[in-house]
Formats: sequence, C-alpha cells, structure tokens
Amino acid sequence: MAKLGLRTRLFLSHLIVMVVGLSTLVTIGKLYSPRLFVLHLQKLEGSGFNLFLVRNELLEGFESAWSRGAFWSVAVGGTAAGGLSYLVSKRIMEPLVQMERVTQKLAAGHLEERIPHSAIPELNQLASSFNRMAADLAGVEQRRRELISDLTHELRTPLTIVEGYLEGLADGTIDPSIETYQRLARETARLRRLVNDLQELSQAEAGYLPIHTQAIDIRPLLALLVEKFAGQLLEGGPQLQLDCPPELPTVLADPERVEQILINLLGNAIRYTQVGSITLKTWVTKPHLWIAVTDTGEGIAAEDLAHVFERFWRSDRSRSRESGGTGIGLSISRRLVELQGGTIEVDSQPGEGSTFRFSLPLA
Repeated sequence: MAKLGLRTRLFLSHLIVMVVGLSTLVTIGKLYSPRLFVLHLQKLEGSGFNLFLVRNELLEGFESAWSRGAFWSVAVGGTAAGGLSYLVSKRIMEPLVQMERVTQKLAAGHLEERIPHSAIPELNQLASSFNRMAADLAGVEQRRRELISDLTHELRTPLTIVEGYLEGLADGTIDPSIETYQRLARETARLRRLVNDLQELSQAEAGYLPIHTQAIDIRPLLALLVEKFAGQLLEGGPQLQLDCPPELPTVLADPERVEQILINLLGNAIRYTQVGSITLKTWVTKPHLWIAVTDTGEGIAAEDLAHVFERFWRSDRSRSRESGGTGIGLSISRRLVELQGGTIEVDSQPGEGSTFRFSLPLA
C-alpha cells in the first residue's frame, strides 16, 4: 500500500473501516439474532401460545428475512459509504494535488505562484503558510537580483577606471606619474572597502556577525567620538557638539559596534553638511537610551526616506562615489542596531538637515 497514491490509500482506508463495520454487524447478527428469536418464541409459548408445529417455519422465515435484509443493507450501505468515501477522498486530495503542482512550479522558478483558498480549514491554514513562504522566497530572490545589479554597478566604475589607466600605461598614452599611481591606489582601495563592507553586511544579515553585549557607560565613548571628529572639520565648516547629560544610565550594548554605528552616522553628517552644526544628543525613554545625530545639511527628500537603509542607496551617487562612500554603511548600521535589541529611525527635510537616531536597551 505504501506504493499507492494518497488518494487510493485514503479511499481504501475508508473502505476497510466500512468492511470491518459491516462484517461485524453481519457476523454478530448471524450468530445471535436466531438465538434471540428462539428465546422470544419460548416466552410466547410460556404465555399460552402453541408454536410447536410452526417453530421451525418461523425460525427459517426469520433467518431468510434477516438474510435478505442484511444483504440489501450491506449492498445499499456499502455503495453509499463507498461513494461518500470516494467523494471525501477526492475533496481532500484536490487541494493537495493543487499544492503539489504549485510547489513544482515554485521549484521551477515561478515564484509568483500561490495556492488558492481551500474550504477545508486545516488545508487552508497550510496553504496560507505556504503562500507566506512563497512570498518570502520571492522577496529574497528580488533582493538577490537587486544586490547583483547594484554590485555590478558599483564595481563597474572603479574597474573601468583601473582598466583605462592600465591600458594607457601599457600603450604609452598615459605617462607614469605619482598622480596616476595615486589614482589607481584610490580606486583599488575603494574596491577593497566595497568588498569588506559587503562581507560585513552579509555576516550581519545572516546573524554571523559577533555581538558582545555588556553593561557600559556610553558617555565617554560619545565624548571621545566628538573630540575625534571635531579635528576633521575645516575652519568655517559645521560645528560638532555634544548634547548629553553628565550622568547616563548604563546600556546593554557592544561598545565596538556602537562606535561603528556612530562613526558611520557622524561621517555621513560631516559629508553632507557644509555649514551650520552637527549635534550628538542622548536622552532616555525607558526601557531604552536614544542616541541621535542631527545636522543642518542638505537633507533627504521625503520620497527617498523609505530607501535610506537599503544597500547601495545614496541620495547623490556621483558625490558619494567621489567621497569614497559605498552606500552600504547605513544598511550595516541598521542591522547592528537590531542585533543589539534596538531600532534606528530617520527624519529629514530637504535643505534643513537630517536626524538619525537609534536606541539601545538599558541595563
């Protein structure tokens, strides 16, 4: 039976149950019904009826009538039960067969396929779970294609530049100079940064990036970063300031990962803020500590805010490319915040500046 299809096995199982039930009914009826009828005749005789001469005829008539009734009962009941079993098996199997066809199409790459609604609640629940899985797979495939497209775009420019310079150096159209080699070094360094960022993003999204959370006082780290970045600001440029209470509650976080997040956020703020101020601010909203980087720079358009944390997204591709950005930093930052049990958000107005804020759980 293991080699038979599920529909056949299900139908046969119903038939076996039916046969066992009918066989039990017929066997018990055949063995005990005549005896019970004889006992009934004996009671009638004890009550004054003389049934001695017709007892055998009555018994044979009863057995004949019972046999005919049992035969038609088995025939009609078996036919009805068999037909009902077939219909029930068919009704159960139709959505399962449909699931099999959809699964085969999904395996062949048709990720848009979905299982329709079923009248059977359990199968409908299974179909809903399957459709959610199919939607997730479609999303993964879409992100994979976007990643390949974006990665191809990002690699094409530095590779084209390196190839052009190397061909020029080889055929003598470009004279070897310090500037030429420096340009080649910058492009190869950008390729290395891109590869490193991609590796880190891949590890973060897969959950393989090590996070060592501990109870830490975040204020010394903030003060150190403000001092570090203040030295990179040119005279006449934005002012970097720290807006933080002298005492802060400890948080559960990885200090190295928090520093990595803040370096990325402060670096972006400095890159896009020519004048005005950049403020690193903290506040407590239990059960989290919030850290925000607010600038008075170019800002981000409302239609672009939803894409800020997507990999390779940049509001100004040409400028970001010259300044060395890979467009992956914010994606990495978001994942690092999430791995530490927090959330990251952004508010921005074009021409007025941006605020990136993230939370860390209190210890």
